[in-house]
Amino acid sequence: MIEVTNITRTYRIGESSVNALNGVSLKIAQGEFVAIMGASGSGKSSLMHILGLLDVPDTGEYRLMGREVSRMSEDELAGIRNNVAGFVFQQFHLLSRMSTLDNVMLPSIYSSESGDVRSKAQQCLEMVGLGHRAEHRPNQMSGGEQQRVAIARALVREPMLIFADEPTGNLDSRNSHEIMRILSELHAKGKTIIMVTHEQEIADYAGRVITMKDGKVLEDRRKADSTASARVSADLLDVAKLPLFQPGRIYGFVVQAFRSIVSNKIRTLLSVLGILVGVASVIAMMALGSGAKASMEEQLKSMGSNLLSVRGGSAKIGGAAQGTGTVTRFTVKDAEAIAELTPLVRRVSGTVSGSAQTVYMDKNWSSSVDGVDFDYGKMRAAEPSIGRWFTREEIQGREKVAILGTTVVKELFGSANPIGRIVKVNRINFQVIGVAPAKGSNGPRDQDDVVIVPVTTAMYRVLGKDYLDGIFVEVSSAENIESAKSAIDVLIRKRHKLRASDDTSFNIRDMTQFQQMLSSTTQTMSMLLGSIAAISLVVGGIGIMNIMLVSVTERTREIGLRKAIGARKSDIMMQFLIESIGMTLSGGIIGVLVGIGVSVLLSTFAGWEVRTSPLSVLLATTFSVLIGLFFGLWPAQKAASLKPVEALRYE
Repeated sequence: MIEVTNITRTYRIGESSVNALNGVSLKIAQGEFVAIMGASGSGKSSLMHILGLLDVPDTGEYRLMGREVSRMSEDELAGIRNNVAGFVFQQFHLLSRMSTLDNVMLPSIYSSESGDVRSKAQQCLEMVGLGHRAEHRPNQMSGGEQQRVAIARALVREPMLIFADEPTGNLDSRNSHEIMRILSELHAKGKTIIMVTHEQEIADYAGRVITMKDGKVLEDRRKADSTASARVSADLLDVAKLPLFQPGRIYGFVVQAFRSIVSNKIRTLLSVLGILVGVASVIAMMALGSGAKASMEEQLKSMGSNLLSVRGGSAKIGGAAQGTGTVTRFTVKDAEAIAELTPLVRRVSGTVSGSAQTVYMDKNWSSSVDGVDFDYGKMRAAEPSIGRWFTREEIQGREKVAILGTTVVKELFGSANPIGRIVKVNRINFQVIGVAPAKGSNGPRDQDDVVIVPVTTAMYRVLGKDYLDGIFVEVSSAENIESAKSAIDVLIRKRHKLRASDDTSFNIRDMTQFQQMLSSTTQTMSMLLGSIAAISLVVGGIGIMNIMLVSVTERTREIGLRKAIGARKSDIMMQFLIESIGMTLSGGIIGVLVGIGVSVLLSTFAGWEVRTSPLSVLLATTFSVLIGLFFGLWPAQKAASLKPVEALRYE
């Protein structure tokens, strides 16, 4: 079954080299019970580690069931260990955060075994007399009981070979004989047992005793009644390559990761705190940015699209008085002439403005009054949310009808409906026909503190003007804005007989450029806020990496155990990556809730407009997972690269 030929093994300790094995050759048949003895440093443990595929020789050959295994890859050796070998260690190597039953089931996680694995592990516990202790933790059991659990773990995969490294080294005589009784019964059932011990009394249980000294076999003694079973087939070494993302295996890794995370609650909480703060900051900042953007969009919407504002110039330039006609005062005829510039122009509205004292019954309010034309409502998104807009007949007839801003309604009517009521605007009675949509503040001006009336009514009944303060022009498309500006400029100069060099009599402002500037500013602010919050996520990820590196160091022997029972490099990496992602994801989920809560608080108490979008939640959560994946990769790689025999010896 086992044949080693002239194997050597040298270890480097600091600057010196230690020859642990010097040309060892031996054969072990199926069904033998072999005890390897020798003084400390004789090479007995090194030999067992090589026989158990935990280590490989520097030179020589190792044939297991007729197949050379010493040159196999680490993952291939892990698969063979999981299917062929079971290990019983002197230090037990039970995981304290897991129950007895879960410790026994551990090798099954790294196998392709299906079915009721839990029942099988329970049967193994009952075989060693501990079926009633299945849900106990290792620290609730005696040393002898822990060693029996280790034996049950070694048996759960039904191995042909059982390797026992000083199985009674930490036990009293009564428990030692109990463990040896169990091993003897397993041998009687056909198991091949290879045991390392330094006690002659324990070695006497074996049918064959190999004594080593200075890395060589000093004596190989068999008992007269020692027998061995027939040779077994090497087909048992044909271990199929297991898919990494097999659902059962992933579930096992997730359960293991969860237990590891919750076993150190305080450290885990401190680890995820950085991610929590980062995600909460991203959610809150993006909500704040989205709210500001939405608020800005509402203001931009009130400006209209593809809008030009035509305004008159100043009466004095550089302190010198100008001649007649240099200050352009627009008339209704000017607005009508601009409206005829089709197809460049879609809508036109002349406007006048002034102040007004508005009175209703015993309440009065000082506000502004805007006189506007028929198309103004659509151009500036000012059509009433309650009531209606002016008709063309009302504008032509200079009717005394008004649309009130929400601030004026609140001050004069409170929560009452103002439609149909009569208010005095500068002592003139007006009938309220609508309430303008809320637009908020634009700088120091409250856009809702306004009374909107027909432009003709404002000019001739309220403000006493025979000219327009300005003209709003809606261009047919964004591509025609420059052409429209040029056409309007030529038209006004022609109508008012202005020279081409006269640039101060009037100006044409492109409101689209202002909109683009505001949009760009809002977008930049949102990106800035999001970037600042993302930095805290990265800092949290670095904290996760540090904790995972500490975890790798603390759990070195655990990693060695997992590799000894069949875990491949990819299994160890997956285990630690899932732990890292689990911490960042849990921190991310809590951070999302905290971020939404902060957004609500900002909206409620600070009065800021915030909008938490599903996209921001998805981005923050996904980013937290990627942070865990990225920063967990190095610790996972470090854990996966550990050699099983070196990890088991780690102090």
